[in-house]
Amino acid sequence: MDFRRLSAEPLTHATLAEALRQALVEELAVAPRFDPTPQLDLAVIAFPEQAPPVWANVLWGCQWPQGLVASIDAHQAGPVRNIAWFADPTDAQRNSIAWAPGADCTRLAGLPALAGDGPHQAIAPYPASLIKLMVAVGVAHLVDRGLADWHEPWTHAGISRSVAEWAEPMITVSSNEATSALVALLHARGLIRRAADGSEHNGLHALFERSGLATLRLARTRPDGGWLNRDGAGVGHLQMTAWDTARLLWCLLPGTWAEAPAAPWRPADAAPLLSRASAARLWGWLGDQALHQVLSSTLVAGLPGWQPGIPAELPARWLQADGSARTGSGDDERYPPDIRPAQRAAQLRFAHKTGTTASYVSDAGWVTPMAMAGRRYLIALIATLGNRHAPHPQAATPWCVPRIGARVDAWLMARLG
Repeated sequence: MDFRRLSAEPLTHATLAEALRQALVEELAVAPRFDPTPQLDLAVIAFPEQAPPVWANVLWGCQWPQGLVASIDAHQAGPVRNIAWFADPTDAQRNSIAWAPGADCTRLAGLPALAGDGPHQAIAPYPASLIKLMVAVGVAHLVDRGLADWHEPWTHAGISRSVAEWAEPMITVSSNEATSALVALLHARGLIRRAADGSEHNGLHALFERSGLATLRLARTRPDGGWLNRDGAGVGHLQMTAWDTARLLWCLLPGTWAEAPAAPWRPADAAPLLSRASAARLWGWLGDQALHQVLSSTLVAGLPGWQPGIPAELPARWLQADGSARTGSGDDERYPPDIRPAQRAAQLRFAHKTGTTASYVSDAGWVTPMAMAGRRYLIALIATLGNRHAPHPQAATPWCVPRIGARVDAWLMARLG
């Protein structure tokens, strides 16, 4: 993409959509050939100073080699209107069959509908550990209703910690054990109830639906905290789309940052999704994110062949004296040095949550400047380019994914600073 040419274009819904489309098309054109052809779902909401927000959502995949621009109301930022979303299908072992090697997602039929009735049909890929954002919102909702407290002890699998002490590693280092503990809390406090016949009352779904976020689903989790494939949940039951994820984050911004106006698709008298205190706590954990290895890639700057993404600063708590980074005690949680040059080049803070499995990768969050002025935007990506496609065991995804983040950020920098 020629950013010098595009820098003369104004920031509008249409020009942003075209920039996202070009970023996907051009980066995938020079990336290795993947089996099967991946699907990428990318959404951005930009917040210019003293001007209305600007948004766009673009998909790329075998059905749309030149990209598909989602149709979104230009004033209300409501649901996508031209896409019918379907659940990610699985086999008898609960593994995805749409994105396995040799699969052809265009030949699948009879998939469960998720949301929307547009003319374009798309599978909503498993969002991997991005689902932990939904769990965190559910726990915060319990706290706001007086059904839980951040400081109360909660015991799971023989380990007792405060609710906040479970939630922090679920977000910052993507702890699966912490996620299980908090899913069990959602059941124990009645936000999710499973009947003996398998039917489910899901107050988290109701919360999302009241906010117009129909593609956010945390279904078939278990009272013991089970949420993975082996528990009967996982792929095909835990669902998010990039646009609704970005809008979920927008719902958490009012009252936290003055630069973000209230979400326009919600009624003016609608109650906040979360209290100011709970939203601020979640943003604090998202801002302390260790896993800058998807849209931003500072954590993995010491890997061979490294490609920069969104130039975001890695929180200092993860840095080691030799310029490496460490996110835990295991050998696979220590990343090779030296990431200090990338850290010095950082211009932004990125409060976000990532996710990765063999077949899936995701990242969503709030980008803000390290200085007083500069670009502010929400970005969300959900894609089928997981770590089996990555160039190194400690990489979460192919380098084309952080390059997409870098291209989007450069385009916005030319307009927002």
